[in-house]
Amino acid sequence: MLVEREITEPVVLLRADGTLNPDAVGFSRTPLHDTSGIGAGRIAWGRNKRWEYWAVTTPEYIIALTVSSLDYAAVHAVMVYERSTGKVLERDAVAPLAGTAKLPASAGAGPARATTKKLRIAIDEVPGGTQLRANASGVSFEMMAHRPAGHQALGVVVPFSKNRFQYTLKDVARPATGWLEIAGTRHEIPEGESWAVLDHGRGRWPYKMTWNWGAASGKLNGETLGLQIGGKWTDGSGSTENSLLIDGTLHKISEELDWQYNTSDWLAPWSITGESVQLKFEPFWDRSSSTELVVFGSRGHQCFGHYSGWVQVGERRIQIAGLLGWAEEMRNRW
Repeated sequence: MLVEREITEPVVLLRADGTLNPDAVGFSRTPLHDTSGIGAGRIAWGRNKRWEYWAVTTPEYIIALTVSSLDYAAVHAVMVYERSTGKVLERDAVAPLAGTAKLPASAGAGPARATTKKLRIAIDEVPGGTQLRANASGVSFEMMAHRPAGHQALGVVVPFSKNRFQYTLKDVARPATGWLEIAGTRHEIPEGESWAVLDHGRGRWPYKMTWNWGAASGKLNGETLGLQIGGKWTDGSGSTENSLLIDGTLHKISEELDWQYNTSDWLAPWSITGESVQLKFEPFWDRSSSTELVVFGSRGHQCFGHYSGWVQVGERRIQIAGLLGWAEEMRNRW
C-alpha cells in the first residue's frame, strides 16, 4: 500500500518556470488544481496534452465524445454503439494545431468546444451538472450528466519528472438523462439506468506512454457505485488513480493494481487484483483503434463489459456483480 497525500485546498499545478509544483502532487476529492499553465504560451510546446472525454452507458447504447488538443493537433470524436445489434457509428476529426479545440484552463472553469466540418461538440457546466451536446453526420445528442449534492470525484497528479506530469480528474457514476438521435430517430436516455463518466486530463507527457484504465457505474444492493481503476502509467510514481465511489462518497485505494489480460484475445476475461481489489472483467465488445500520423500514433483496445468481484473499503468488503463499464489498454506515441 502507498501513502498518498490528500489535497484539501486549492493549489497551482505549475511553478512560475513551468515545472511541476511539488505541493500539487497528491489526490483530491473535488477539483482543486489550477492547471491554467498547461497549453499557455510556448513553454514545452508539443508536450502539452489537454482533453475532455465523456462516456455514457445506457441499457441500449454506449455513447462517447472527445475534445482534445495535443498542441500540434486537435483530435475529436463522437461514438455510438448499439448493444443489441453491435452496430457502431463513429465520427472523428483530426486537425493540425489546436484551433478547432476550445478547452477550459481548469476543470469546470468554462465550456469545451470542438468545431470542425465533420462534427460539433459542446460541453457546458450548468446548474446541477454538465450538459453534453454533439452533432455529426447521422447522429446528434443532448444529454445531462447530473451532479448530485455532495458528489465527489477523484483528482490525481502523477509526477513523471519535474517537467513531465499529468493531472487527471476521473468523475464516475454521474446519473445521465437526455436524448440520442440516429438517422432521424430519437431515443430517450432512460433515467435511473444511465451513467456518465468524465476523464479530464491536463499535463505534459513523455513522447511514448502505455496505460490501463477501467471504470464502471451502476446501482447494486441499493447503493450507487462508481469504480475507477488504472495502471501502468502511474506505476512507480507514488500516485495511483484507484478509487470506489459509494453513494457519491469517494474511497481512495492507494495501491498499485496488477492487470492481467490476453492481448491475443481482447474479449477473454481480464483480471485486476491487489490486496484490496479482486475483480474480474468480462468484455462483450472490443473497440479497437489505430491512428498513425507523422508525429502522432495511437493504438488501443477499449473493451466494454461487466465487472464482478469485490473491493475492500475500510472494514467493508463491497461485492460487485454485473457492473457495466470498460477496461482499456492504450499505447500512445504523441
